[in-house]
Amino acid sequence: MLHAYAVPAEVAAADTPKVGFVVGKVVGPAVTRNRVRRRLQHLIAGRLDQLPARARLVVRATPAAAGQSYALLGQALDAALAKAYR
Repeated sequence: MLHAYAVPAEVAAADTPKVGFVVGKVVGPAVTRNRVRRRLQHLIAGRLDQLPARARLVVRATPAAAGQSYALLGQALDAALAKAYR
């Protein structure tokens, strides 16, 4: 799940996108949550140049993310980004 916001220029302190991650206990134990968060961080790092300059994103992992492969997480992230910035 992805929530996207565009901050007005007068409010934004910097013109770089910022991303936050929410991986709750429902995703699994700490080891699983940290693995999902690290995968999402790595995936979004490769896509930062595609985001608008003042974008603010919140990526929320669902329980299904724990069982997905790296490639499937990437596809899901791409689909969520495309939907958010249509």
